Amino acid sequence: MPVAIALAQLNFTVADIAGNSRKIVAAAQAARSQGADLVCFPELCVTGYPPEDLLFREDFIEQAARAVAEIAAQTAGIDVVIGCPRRRGTQLFNSALILRDGLVAAEYDKIALPNYGVFDEERYFSAGSGQLLWRLRDVRLGLTICEDVWRPGIIAANREAGADIILSLNASPFHAGKVHQREQIICGLSAAAQIPLVYVNQVGGQDELIFDGASFVADREGRIVSRAAEFDEQLRLARFDEGRPLPDEIAPAYSPVLSEYQALVLGIRDYVYKNGFQGALLGLSGGVDSALTLALAVDALGADHVEAVLMPSRYTLDMSVEDAIAEAEALGVRYHIIPIEPAVEAFNALLAPVFAGSGRDATEENIQARCRGVLLMALSNKQGKLLLTTGNKSEMSVGYATLYGDMAGGFAPLKDVYKTLVYRLAHYRNTLGAVIPERVLTRAPTAELAPDQKDEDSLPPYALLDPILEMYIELDMSAADILERGFPEEHVRRALALVDRNEYKRRQAPPGIRITPRAFGRDRRYPISSAYRGAASFSRPAGKE
Repeated sequence: MPVAIALAQLNFTVADIAGNSRKIVAAAQAARSQGADLVCFPELCVTGYPPEDLLFREDFIEQAARAVAEIAAQTAGIDVVIGCPRRRGTQLFNSALILRDGLVAAEYDKIALPNYGVFDEERYFSAGSGQLLWRLRDVRLGLTICEDVWRPGIIAANREAGADIILSLNASPFHAGKVHQREQIICGLSAAAQIPLVYVNQVGGQDELIFDGASFVADREGRIVSRAAEFDEQLRLARFDEGRPLPDEIAPAYSPVLSEYQALVLGIRDYVYKNGFQGALLGLSGGVDSALTLALAVDALGADHVEAVLMPSRYTLDMSVEDAIAEAEALGVRYHIIPIEPAVEAFNALLAPVFAGSGRDATEENIQARCRGVLLMALSNKQGKLLLTTGNKSEMSVGYATLYGDMAGGFAPLKDVYKTLVYRLAHYRNTLGAVIPERVLTRAPTAELAPDQKDEDSLPPYALLDPILEMYIELDMSAADILERGFPEEHVRRALALVDRNEYKRRQAPPGIRITPRAFGRDRRYPISSAYRGAASFSRPAGKE
């Protein structure tokens, strides 16, 4: 007999248990009205994912348990599979619960607890064991939770236990290329076990993490027969006849640049609204980083909820002001021009007696950035808008940013975006509508904190710097390994030394959106006080001159 399974790809908020429960009940009732026999939700949907150390709070666990009972009472007439932390004795499990006829009818505990990258589930949960089979009419369903389907053997064990279809509840974070990697690996395991698989992934932003959705159904040959859209809430119905999924709409998998852009937009939108801000504001310099950040913010929140502030100094070129105004007007954003020269002169005058006899250096440059930070934070406080910083991953890697200056703010959308990708994303945004002036995309990058200043005066060219940073930061390659790939020794030494030296700055940076496999913060945790120096261990490979 045919069965219909609804995939509830939804956006949940951590610790909004009441709001999440309402969303679950509404989706279950909608799925029932569409003819679904069962609706499957993502991992830990009741509490939101990841709840982190809230899982240590007994009141939080008890509130989640009460919510499960309330959801069950309101979802009669359809089987419902939800994710929720579950206490059994002294142990806490990451569980999938099957609700039927107002009761929790069955429970499954996650077996494979990831403890790498952004995951540290062993900190909170005990591992489950064994399979759970659930009969839906004449079809036997096996349950898994996220990491379970990545671990070889668990899908096959469900098949051997008698499952006809696998249901997989997921909270799988996004990074560039993740959709293709996810489908390739999981579909391969599904094909090897000769069993169809229903993969339900959550969508939305949670602090640094982005969940991209892209829920899918694979047949027993490992072919995708249905895929939900990326970065969008959807309730999709998958129909099965004699255990075989019937072909359905397959949403296209985005190209890398498009998916990265959409991830950044979603991350800004959810951070602003889930934290109760009235909108966002940023300093608009006329450079490519702030230009891209402004476009992202407008696409996320709408022009009426975004504000730009131009803060020229004596070193700001006329073209920078012109280009910043042109973009603000093209996007329909309210903007202010607040020259910082009076504030800079006031600080310099105050410090002149103390600085007497000292030459000019980066101190004076930093004063300019910190004056801007004070102005922006004042506007943020007064208006209740989130201050977006505009620094990118290349700058954060090498410390090319000013503490309490351009690093001041509440959220850093480009924190995991290398400079070369900033340009690619900016070019992509202009294909949707030319809002970033061409001159912004072609002029040499500059902080404009000194006369005729260019980034490349103190940094390697970004086309060389970014791949060096990626190899050192994301791939943990040594200086010698990087040198083997043909990069100039002076650039490798310089880049690695700057990365090692500036961990203290990165620790004080605001959170930012993760779009690479290894971002600063949750992914990469290096000590500040450390004698390790990657450049100091530099040695040429044997036989090289």
